Amino acid sequence: MMSSVLLWNKSIFNRWCEYSLLARCWAWKEKDGWWLFTIFSMEGVVVRRVIPSDNSCLFNAVGYVMDHDKKKAAELRQVIAATVASDPQKYCEAFLGKPNAEYCNWILDSEKWGGAIELAILADYYGREIAAYDIQTTRCDLYGQESNYSERVMLIYDGLHYDALVMSPVEEAPEEFDQTIFAVQMNRSIGPVERLALNFVKDQQRKRSYTDTSKFTLRCGVCQIGVVGQKEAMEHAQATGHVNFQEYR
Repeated sequence: MMSSVLLWNKSIFNRWCEYSLLARCWAWKEKDGWWLFTIFSMEGVVVRRVIPSDNSCLFNAVGYVMDHDKKKAAELRQVIAATVASDPQKYCEAFLGKPNAEYCNWILDSEKWGGAIELAILADYYGREIAAYDIQTTRCDLYGQESNYSERVMLIYDGLHYDALVMSPVEEAPEEFDQTIFAVQMNRSIGPVERLALNFVKDQQRKRSYTDTSKFTLRCGVCQIGVVGQKEAMEHAQATGHVNFQEYR
């Protein structure tokens, strides 16, 4: 298996190889301040790196897989707002579900969640595909694929929350050894890593590690009214302006 790994320096790469006992042959070159290592023989496991549940999990998950930084939410919200504001024709009310200026203010609020629109913008911002795996359906939504980017990152979604998907030499290896960026091959796949990722998602589905948003029970954090499912939660939010919900069983 051949794969490209972005790491900070050769020292980390050497430690990474010690953990995994995996690289028999490699080449390296500097790329934008990183070192790009091409490995021709590789073993490893897919690992789910948990992102804090603070209403900004999507942004921080993207920050981790792109920059190894779990505290990028504020910066990436600014990127999205600026992108949307710069093209009001593309990002119109019909596309956004609200007026352009209103959306820009809305996405800057740290309590607001991101979704498909934000992932598509961030894929273009970084110039990499973003594969978002849904545990409940095992579906993979691939953002940026129409642009034929040469690299891909992976996220996993449980119905309410985004985490990062990475390759690690072993499950117990420190995060500094995570491979988060994968080369897209001629057939537009990322090789064996794609199969390993899907198998991991299917295993999470078997373990029911997801929330069925059509049936989950929520309580409004403002007025304490209980609702069932995403539809009722949205109706309550639209009627009252309350957006702080907690799941309960």
